[in-house]
Amino acid sequence: METNNYQNVPEAPLDFGEAVSSVFHKYATFTGRARRSEYWWYFLFLVIVSVITMLLDSAFGIKFEDTYYGPITLILILATFLPTLAVSIRRFHDIGKSGWNYLFILIPFIGFILLLFWFCINSDVSENPYGVSPKYGKTEE
Repeated sequence: METNNYQNVPEAPLDFGEAVSSVFHKYATFTGRARRSEYWWYFLFLVIVSVITMLLDSAFGIKFEDTYYGPITLILILATFLPTLAVSIRRFHDIGKSGWNYLFILIPFIGFILLLFWFCINSDVSENPYGVSPKYGKTEE
């Protein structure tokens, strides 16, 4: 008879600062797992900073023609490309899926809906090929 080595009680979710710090600490780490809270707090951080950079581009009159962004926002996009890709792939790992599933984003509309669904579902409770769950952890038995 196989025993369950995992707790079914989740640890507290990461807060905003912990999540953003964790993503930048693992800047280009594509291995391991990322909890929902880590992914979504980082996503909120990106939205807030993107809006601020777009406003700065607009205020300084340096936005690109016919767009809402300029060089400041472009620098942000380039600086956050790798950590955004890495946390997305780690989020896939957390639900037991390969990071290659991110390529579904290339399918118009359906790919976005599918990725949104996957990014919203709960972590795998048990250990998977990508490691131990950062949410549920492993018990000492």
